[in-house]
Amino acid sequence: MENRSHLKKILMGFGIFVALVMGIIIYARYIGTSGLYVKEYKVTNSSIPDSFYGTKIIQISDIHYGRTIKKKELESLVKKVNRLKPDIIVLTGDLIDKDTMLTDRMANVISNILKDLEARIGKYAITGNHDYKFDKWATIIADSGFTNLNDRYDIIYDNSTQPIFLGGLSTNTYQKEKTLEEKIKVMNDYFNTQKEENKNTFPQYKILIMHEPDYVEQVNPENYDLILAGHSHDGQIRLPGVGAIILPSGAKKYYKNYYNLNGTDFYISSGIGTSRYNFRLFNRPSINLYRLVDH
Repeated sequence: MENRSHLKKILMGFGIFVALVMGIIIYARYIGTSGLYVKEYKVTNSSIPDSFYGTKIIQISDIHYGRTIKKKELESLVKKVNRLKPDIIVLTGDLIDKDTMLTDRMANVISNILKDLEARIGKYAITGNHDYKFDKWATIIADSGFTNLNDRYDIIYDNSTQPIFLGGLSTNTYQKEKTLEEKIKVMNDYFNTQKEENKNTFPQYKILIMHEPDYVEQVNPENYDLILAGHSHDGQIRLPGVGAIILPSGAKKYYKNYYNLNGTDFYISSGIGTSRYNFRLFNRPSINLYRLVDH
């Protein structure tokens, strides 16, 4: 009788353990990947031009369309962003998941939905390591009204003669066409030539968007006031008291929400979709909202 009672307790304990594990898996798959949080940050810097005080920048990152994010979820994202009335929208990579079988019809669906995103000043995008394989990425970006900022920059004016600088770097996971040094040279050449030639209109406040955060130390971060990255998903799977337990290559050192790099504000989005595994645990999908202020 004692052996049977002991066995019964063991089986009961095992059953509770299995139920708990299954509950966590179901939660991480269906609840942890749903909804959309807005992480709001006040970005203060005396270099922000007066005309840009109060400017709202929305960062969207790591949608990974085709996995947990599909047409319905993308439409909900657009509605959520538009309710925030952003001035600038930046998409910091991995719009499409590498395992997605991207058809022409699907590409049209994505671009038609993203076309409805509203930004008073402009919308900008760069590739992530998952986007790199898709030739249609550039077409989707153009058709949806985004400016392709891969290894380029834009000088943005807003009812003033004093602009801000917005530069973008394509994914650094694949560097078959350009090295990182060649890509960042475009920005550095502008800084070196224009700072002296056009002192009155040279942008004092400079922003860089990139995908993989671990490359930040190689892009001369001191040249920028604000750097925005994605890719890390903030771990995607997180445990209380432990933090991120799964980190992709390119986000091993820098993966948390915020770092101060000798005065440069460096923010990393936790992302919206999922990569490799369709689970998010203690790390719900989110977008970042930055408000530029002087104090």
